[in-house]
Amino acid sequence: MILTLSDNPALESFNEFELKLELAVALFSSGRVSRAVGASIAGLDRFAFDDELFRRRIPSFTPEMLEQDLASLPAALIS
Repeated sequence: MILTLSDNPALESFNEFELKLELAVALFSSGRVSRAVGASIAGLDRFAFDDELFRRRIPSFTPEMLEQDLASLPAALIS
């Protein structure tokens, strides 16, 4: 995919990595992409992307995700 941005002076201070990271974080935080896809967009591994989300105080694991994880475990492990 090629993204063409206008020659806007406000964008001159960003390099390509910073723009990809901002896009990835925005898409993840709005629920439009997963952590894995966000990491891929940003060009980071999942751990580095999680670190960036933590730095920005964006939760990467929701209560709903915990419920899904717990539901997938055998009952003997939960007790």
